[in-house]
Amino acid sequence: MNSMFRDGLAALALVCVCSGVVRAEQDVVLMASTIGPIDAGIVAVLEDAFEKESGIRVRHVGAGTGEALKIAEKGAVDLVMVHAKSLEEKFVANGFGTERIPFMYNDFVIVGPAADPAGIKGMTDATAALKKIAEKQVLFVSRGDKSGTHVAETVLWDKAGLKPAGSWYRVFEKGAEGNAPTLRYTDQQGAYTVIDRATWLSLEKTLQLKVLVEKDQALLNYISLIPVNPAKFARVNQAGAAAYIRWLTDPAKGQLVVRDFGREKFGSPLFFPNSREWTKSSKN
Repeated sequence: MNSMFRDGLAALALVCVCSGVVRAEQDVVLMASTIGPIDAGIVAVLEDAFEKESGIRVRHVGAGTGEALKIAEKGAVDLVMVHAKSLEEKFVANGFGTERIPFMYNDFVIVGPAADPAGIKGMTDATAALKKIAEKQVLFVSRGDKSGTHVAETVLWDKAGLKPAGSWYRVFEKGAEGNAPTLRYTDQQGAYTVIDRATWLSLEKTLQLKVLVEKDQALLNYISLIPVNPAKFARVNQAGAAAYIRWLTDPAKGQLVVRDFGREKFGSPLFFPNSREWTKSSKN
């Protein structure tokens, strides 16, 4: 169990006991979230705005998508915010979650050194770019932790028909701590990696790396909300989670926060609204 997970659970005041979970706080909504949106700052902004309007508190723990879903499988949270379709579908199919609810998206980019020894700058085909990196065996850093980012990277390698291995393909030993530490490490090593654009924009001014490959449909990064199944865990705050999800997916509320987040600081949004309600309203 990594330190972020331990600290997060302490902050949520949760105590896991064998097969059950004792929750020290019953008047809050507890969420396990993939780390990227937390590092970007949007999770805290959404929570604060919702609490101000509704009076309902939301507290979160950050973990890679795979770990976030494991936390939810213990009944320790009321909902998850994650981004790995295959893992999400398995979570719901196994009865731990009730449904996958579209929420927002951004995209991944492939970053690397300005000198670009792999020669991928300007490519718009991510799988072709990864093939060139593998052919030239230039250093590539992977989170390697079954997070949503790692799953997305793995899908790209699979589409390229490759199983990367060797000294040029390095799994970052602290990858489970999130995209920001992974990106900083990649920068220190002068390597390539696949990272979400929100993390890139939040750290860009501190890095030597450059965005080399972007705007491929295969790089889109969809983030979902999944309520934890109250039929499996009786202590789940079903009503609170439902209220928060309604607010997050409302075109006039949470989706507006998503639309505008990052514009002032970065000159462009870090995420894009994607709820069913937003999509429907946008067509009208």
